[in-house]
Amino acid sequence: MTSVLAWVAVIHHVWWGLLLVPVAAVFLMRLFMIQHDCGHGAFLPGKSVNDWLGRAIGVLTLTPYDYWQRAHAIHHATSGALDRRKIGGIDTLTVEEYRALPRLRRLGYRLYRHPLVMFGGGPAFVFLLQHRLPVGMMRDGWRPWVSTMVTNLCAAVLVATLALAFGILPFLLVYLPIVTLAASMGVWLFFVQHQFEGTFWARDGEWEFHEAAFHSSSHYDLPAPLRWLTANIGIHHVHHLASRIPYYRLGQVMRDEPALRDAGRLTLRESFSCVSLALWDETSRRLISFREARRIPRQPALAPA
Repeated sequence: MTSVLAWVAVIHHVWWGLLLVPVAAVFLMRLFMIQHDCGHGAFLPGKSVNDWLGRAIGVLTLTPYDYWQRAHAIHHATSGALDRRKIGGIDTLTVEEYRALPRLRRLGYRLYRHPLVMFGGGPAFVFLLQHRLPVGMMRDGWRPWVSTMVTNLCAAVLVATLALAFGILPFLLVYLPIVTLAASMGVWLFFVQHQFEGTFWARDGEWEFHEAAFHSSSHYDLPAPLRWLTANIGIHHVHHLASRIPYYRLGQVMRDEPALRDAGRLTLRESFSCVSLALWDETSRRLISFREARRIPRQPALAPA
């Protein structure tokens, strides 16, 4: 509804329409959080109704539901597992892995981790372009392909209808900023939920699901209005422990179990310090910046046997 108001406003006065873009983007992001709950079978009773609602929302968020659901399940199953870093998460290298890369690939990783890429062009690329193909699952059978292609077709019909109704230029002036801004906000939330200094990573011999679920996820303790707008996604440590709890019950869990409040707690102000963190130091068991990594002595090369 906010998007429609923005398009109508743009037709009459471009600046009024553009002022509504951030509002529409926030609500689109909230829709994605509802889609996220549907993917866990948590938003409504019954798997089928969750799935079909999630697929419908996926057309609006440009996120193929069944493909994303599978990738997100991999993320939950491997969160914090250094030996099983697959799709569904933010690429994170250890200090030694980064040092072992050729110079050009180190540069690529640094660019990937740059805030302008991570929270600017990167999210727009993922939601507008990368999600048009089942990247990471292109050889995993027909289901990821059906999910992405049907979502693409439905989104194309919706986009064409709205462009014809409001005009191509007013539509693009509103639609693209809404999608890119919502994508950036969503990636920011996902980033600070796992990319904080005290997060958890371990090799398979030391990795345990419940410990990893709880300690690799932060409690992003946002002010009440932001908690509502983000559908309590900041209570991420509890969500990873019990993903079938719907977002509208997570607040009650925190009230019933006060000890959960301080675990991995990250305030809005503190979260901005996470931006510089990029490498996992296996010795100190914490996420560090490139600058800190330069101060760590290199490990001596092992002599050949």
